[in-house]
Amino acid sequence: MANIQQLTTIEQWDQAMKSSSEKPLLLFKHSTSCSVSAGAHEELMHFIEDDKANPVDYAIVHVIEARPVSNAIAEQLGVKHASPQAILVKDGQSVWDTSHWHITYSFLSEKLAPSANNS
Repeated sequence: MANIQQLTTIEQWDQAMKSSSEKPLLLFKHSTSCSVSAGAHEELMHFIEDDKANPVDYAIVHVIEARPVSNAIAEQLGVKHASPQAILVKDGQSVWDTSHWHITYSFLSEKLAPSANNS
């Protein structure tokens, strides 16, 4: 199973974004007080548990507890904030993003399969 890094500081976010030049980063913005976000988080965790290829690094931001980090991500990537939200970051840029009920195991499998070429 792949690891997921929790981002709690802007410095951690900056480092994760820089590292996306070496390996794409799937960033998950999670609201700990939202049932929709809880469902998306569960889908993500199932996907990560089954991830054998490790095509990406994983990071999570709890948007309520780490609001400055969440805001910095939206600003730096130019992606309007949503939660739950999944954003694929490559070379410091957003490749794609989706939110709410679109974050499913099958969606992540389709988007992150090695044959999908991370796009």
